[in-house]
Amino acid sequence: MTSFLVAPDSFKGTFDAGAVAEAVAGGLEDGGAGAERCPVADGGEGTMEVLLAALGGERRQAMAHDPLRRPLEASFGLLGDGATAIVETAQVSGLPLVAAEDRDPERADTFGTGELIAAAVAAGARRVLVAVGGSASTDGGAGAIEALRRAELLGRVQIEVLCDVTAAYEEAARLFAPQKGANAAAVERLTARLNAMAAELPRDPRGVPMSGCAGGLSGGLWAYGARLRPGAAFVLDAIDFDARLAWADAVVSGEGRFDSQSLAGKVVGEIAERCAAAGKPLHLVVGDATPAMEPPAAISSITRARSLKEMRQVGRDLAPER
Repeated sequence: MTSFLVAPDSFKGTFDAGAVAEAVAGGLEDGGAGAERCPVADGGEGTMEVLLAALGGERRQAMAHDPLRRPLEASFGLLGDGATAIVETAQVSGLPLVAAEDRDPERADTFGTGELIAAAVAAGARRVLVAVGGSASTDGGAGAIEALRRAELLGRVQIEVLCDVTAAYEEAARLFAPQKGANAAAVERLTARLNAMAAELPRDPRGVPMSGCAGGLSGGLWAYGARLRPGAAFVLDAIDFDARLAWADAVVSGEGRFDSQSLAGKVVGEIAERCAAAGKPLHLVVGDATPAMEPPAAISSITRARSLKEMRQVGRDLAPER
């Protein structure tokens, strides 16, 4: 029996990684193949869920503010040791929290992320993992810094930032602000604001790889002592991906959109590298893909699927005949 490791990321704003894994694995099993469900993440949406499932722990609730500083209840994860917390930026500062007609890329900030970090420390955490993908802002971390300063925690808490892209701080507006509603003029103003802020931070994050995540939030936290870590590698190591890969004959991964960013810090790119090193074929299931995108040689196939039913069919099609 052919064995597959089913390791998709979430399809942002549509399906979580667990639902995708279940659909594809179900199709593989329908076709007579073996399938191990292995949802993954890279510091973006769904990272907290994947890490809590892999490492154990619980969700905690806290009051905070969304990207426009409207109050909301958000959650963070507290691992079983009680000393490590997981804060997911998308939970409180994420783009889906703001309706399309209300999006204001120059006003939105990360204040709520700083509040959640402070709530995690108040719950007993001494180390906070901050998954920074999926934000609505390009504030360079100004909001989070303000919240941490108010809580008297700025530079006094151990923060490890799980980064989902490799872009540097000064590139954040150009690369990501248009996705958040910024036009060309707004991108110029945001870039100027980031550069002005960088010059006044304790450490200048410009040119530092991974400092541009979440509109520069990672760089702002780095300036006050946070450690930047590749989120994809961190998560894959935490879930013992390499050992599970060794067991499998092939891998199925996927994400909502496959494009150039997929190979610049995202988990699909990290999985492709590990599959290539292990000599294992990798099949991708994606919601969409850039037509001109040339996939790396490590990827055996790319199939579009926009519903769980279609994903299950992809699994059936990949399964070898009985």
